[in-house]
Amino acid sequence: MQNLNPIIIIPARLAATRLPNKPLADINGKPMIVRVYDRALAADLGPVVVAAGDKEIVDVITKVKGKAILTDPALPSGSDRIWAAIQSADPTGLHEVIINLQGDLPDIDPHTLQAILNLMQDSKVDIATAAARIPNLNEAEKPNVVKIAMHQYGKHSGRALYFSRSLIPHGAGEHWHHIGIYAYRRKALEKFIASPPSALESREKLEQLRALELGLRIDVALVDRVPIAIDTPEDLELARRLIK
Repeated sequence: MQNLNPIIIIPARLAATRLPNKPLADINGKPMIVRVYDRALAADLGPVVVAAGDKEIVDVITKVKGKAILTDPALPSGSDRIWAAIQSADPTGLHEVIINLQGDLPDIDPHTLQAILNLMQDSKVDIATAAARIPNLNEAEKPNVVKIAMHQYGKHSGRALYFSRSLIPHGAGEHWHHIGIYAYRRKALEKFIASPPSALESREKLEQLRALELGLRIDVALVDRVPIAIDTPEDLELARRLIK
């Protein structure tokens, strides 16, 4: 078994169109970013660092004795933010795998992070991510539910062929909801960040398509459920009802 020496990095910034300051939003007594940080620690995979776009986020994480790195708030994406953070947190390249855990998933299952990391034991895999079965067609047809067309090579794993906001693949059969967390090999992340947005990425507004267009292999851990993603005030209220 490879010693992947993973590190989990959680990108977070206060600027958000639909829900400003959401990393600091209170969910039953804890800021959302602290809840995500705690779930990452519970996975027990390696160090956890918050890549913060704002000092207020650094202060909240420091208060709970966590580690946070202040990054340029103007960085264009979470992937750029984790790349900036890893340069500071690990300048000598000790960590072979970098897990990008979105800062708006306060009930992420730690087992999902482990499942993604397990896929990286195959040295041919450049990036690993996760997906859960979509329960009905109405959900599958929503553009904000990103779907994956994949070659399923095991009961709990597959290889991504395409990601889309459209309903893919066409026809009868299962559809899979992509969960936007990633484990990158360091060289794959470096290649991804060094490349400009691709044509399909710009068209679908999905940055993982850049990786596919670069020829990077993305494998998918198939898990039982999609975590709550906080994008709107309604999502936040749902989280407050469900998370104790």
